[in-house]
Amino acid sequence: MTDGYALDKKSFSKELRLLLEVLKTDDIDETAKRNPQLFTDIDWELWVRLSLHHRVFPYIYPKLSRMREEHVPSAVTQRLKWEYRKNTVQMLQLSGEMGYLGEELSKLQIRSLFLKGPVLAQELYGDISLRTSRDLDFLVPMAQLAETEALLVRLGYVKEEDFESILGDWKWREHHTTFNHPDKGIKVEVHWRLSPGPSKEPEFDELWKCARTSSHFGQNVHYLGSEDLFLFLAAHGARHGWSRLRWLLDIRQLLLQKPDSGKLAGLIQQYNYADVGGQTLLLAADLLAAPVEPALEGFTKRPKARRIAQLALFYVARMINLHNPPLEPEAERHYKYYQPAILTRWHQFLYVAGFLYPYAVDAKTLPLPKPLHVLYFPLRPFLWTWRKVSGQEK
Repeated sequence: MTDGYALDKKSFSKELRLLLEVLKTDDIDETAKRNPQLFTDIDWELWVRLSLHHRVFPYIYPKLSRMREEHVPSAVTQRLKWEYRKNTVQMLQLSGEMGYLGEELSKLQIRSLFLKGPVLAQELYGDISLRTSRDLDFLVPMAQLAETEALLVRLGYVKEEDFESILGDWKWREHHTTFNHPDKGIKVEVHWRLSPGPSKEPEFDELWKCARTSSHFGQNVHYLGSEDLFLFLAAHGARHGWSRLRWLLDIRQLLLQKPDSGKLAGLIQQYNYADVGGQTLLLAADLLAAPVEPALEGFTKRPKARRIAQLALFYVARMINLHNPPLEPEAERHYKYYQPAILTRWHQFLYVAGFLYPYAVDAKTLPLPKPLHVLYFPLRPFLWTWRKVSGQEK
């Protein structure tokens, strides 16, 4: 950073340090000449596993394929070549499906914004083969959600599960629902929010005003404007502890495109992302040498931004998949502390207050007629206590 601040990376293995160096440099041979010790005593099997875990192997394979074999064993390059080719096939399949879904949504006049997937790979990397994607995510207005879900069912998709809900709490407790196509083997996540509540974020109409249309996937594939995309990627990465370097690499690629820093700074302030935005910029700059414009540097100097950036290194330094419980006890304890730590004080209050809002399990504990569901608000503390005492609370 410009003020000389650096994160404490003592916990990083030599393999992780090499991976970071490969990610942020274009000429690996030159790097090897300047720092030959980076390539010595490397556990190459671990290095490959790190590149797969962090989902950055398609970005680093083309770099490795251009360098001399004396630095990286040919077996490593061949393994990544196989993974790279497999990923390219998957991205081509997702690209075709994304264009098809965009067209079908457009026929019904359903506005949609694709959030990740091939459109993000093309926009940030200039080539769909340089980024991984497991599914397609797109955002639609809440008013058109039911129509969108019905369309997916007609197209052969199967809804993964229905939320157990009461008093409409799914609208803010959740932010997307998942569909799978059994024949195509494609997963789709339909969003009605960018992030789960409680969080402040732009309304769909505001996002639509700044949306861009793809020149590669057809006129019906729309995606977020640069500044809105930063907010989305920052919120997503922070929520997942930046446990995959691919998310930070996305931020680096976005910052290299120089979004409007004044507009972005305004959005960060407006939607209470000052600390998370600062964390994002700090991590991208410190780990991947991402450029930070002067108008954004103030966010990196915030004490809380620096504190939660350091907390995130716990996940960067380890191969932790937060989506696959049970976690190791140390990781679980850390995440229970980290998750509320990244919230603003107001959002921490809303997060705690959310526990007072009725849950579907309350209706199972004491079934009431739907017109009386409002009574679950005053009854919730007693119902929760009863489940605790009786051993029903999981």
